[in-house]
Amino acid sequence: MTEARNRWLDEGIRVLAEEGASGVRIDRIAARLGLSKGSFHHHFAGAAGYKRALLEHFEQMSTEMLDEAIAGAGDAGVHAVLDRLTRMVGPGSGSHYRPELEVAVRAWATSDEDVRAVQGRIDEARVAALSRVWRPYVGTDADARTAALLPYLVSVGAAVVSPPVSATELQRVYEILLRLVPEGKPARS
Repeated sequence: MTEARNRWLDEGIRVLAEEGASGVRIDRIAARLGLSKGSFHHHFAGAAGYKRALLEHFEQMSTEMLDEAIAGAGDAGVHAVLDRLTRMVGPGSGSHYRPELEVAVRAWATSDEDVRAVQGRIDEARVAALSRVWRPYVGTDADARTAALLPYLVSVGAAVVSPPVSATELQRVYEILLRLVPEGKPARS
């Protein structure tokens, strides 16, 4: 992917978070970037192509962070993974908690079938990743899914309540939940 194309997509994500789907207009994004509409047409097949690319970009961003956190914890166990995720949502420039973007995409999904499909894949991928982490610690796949849903639903709920829960407060909620999570390696392989 070229640098200019990435700039278009990153700026589209920023606009989406700030203004919602109605703000994602090529002329406005071009002006914010200081690029021409010709640059846009060089990288995307019209507005529909940009929307597709923007949704792909959002989907990749949305699942990558969780995958990296899980991989970064190695085989240290569910507690280590959730501890790492807890630190990642905390306040600061590196925070991965972006409630305004979560709300904007979920709102867009209520009226757009393509966005709804992407949001569904993201939700399922996130829950599946957390389920895999939990599976060695619980009796069944269903129990692993239920355990995975708890932190995920807290995250989604924190983003969509009005006003959204702050990163600091969400981190504190996760720190309390973390006390309930087993430490160390699973008893069984």
